[in-house]
Amino acid sequence: MLMNEIDEFIKYLGQIKHTSYNTQVSYRRDLTKLSAFLEKQSISRWEKVTETSLNLYALQLEKDGLKASSISRNIAAIRSFCQYMLRNGKLSADPSQRLKSPKIEKKVPVALSRQEVERLLREPSGDTPKEMRDRAMLMLLYATGIRVSELIQLTMDDLNLSLGYIVCKDRTIPFSEPVKAAIQAYLKDARGYFVKNQESRYLFTNCSGNPMSRQGFWKLMKYYGEKIGLSQVLTPHVLRHSMAVHMLEEGVGMQRLQQILGHSDISTTQMYAYFKQ
Repeated sequence: MLMNEIDEFIKYLGQIKHTSYNTQVSYRRDLTKLSAFLEKQSISRWEKVTETSLNLYALQLEKDGLKASSISRNIAAIRSFCQYMLRNGKLSADPSQRLKSPKIEKKVPVALSRQEVERLLREPSGDTPKEMRDRAMLMLLYATGIRVSELIQLTMDDLNLSLGYIVCKDRTIPFSEPVKAAIQAYLKDARGYFVKNQESRYLFTNCSGNPMSRQGFWKLMKYYGEKIGLSQVLTPHVLRHSMAVHMLEEGVGMQRLQQILGHSDISTTQMYAYFKQ
């Protein structure tokens, strides 16, 4: 019985809110764990869930050894679900209203220097299809600051090459002429190698013509990070941090950067004022 509403909520996230696939998967996983806990407490209907029930669940997550960040994600899923149920008249009150997330120590983002970024973007310098694709992906990622999940889901319709911008969810993000040239070269001489004769709506694909996976792109970045001799493991988020820090150094306003990065809360953007390089 509890899972029926969870299934409807996940459909709502995908079809109405257009949340990412990864968000839907994590919310389903977290809410399924909650429903299993509630059923062990002999609670089979959501209207029977109380503030005490949810606090007991949060305590159970702590006992299970979950990190503060994982508990916070669980609580975020529960709050979002309860608000959805309340709006749809399936709850008369929100039992999650006073549910508190554990404090998470905010880590100052680590950013690459401009010289390190330049070396990274020069590294895939050859004319093989893979190097041309990798160069275009790395340059676009740094130029726009989009998340890796957003990068691998970009479609041909999201790209306006003549005017030099991409549309990513509800944001329009411009990119420079060098990025435009790298994408043009990839589309002209490399993309056909990957998609071959099959139709694909995705801008970047793997060797099978399918969208690249997050893990695949992480491996790609780790490879290039090692090639230029970085002491830290290079991840897509490090490049996103670097772009944000460098834009602030260039005088881009905090609110504009918030729009580009797609942060819902400007306090998330403000952490880039205290970066480590």
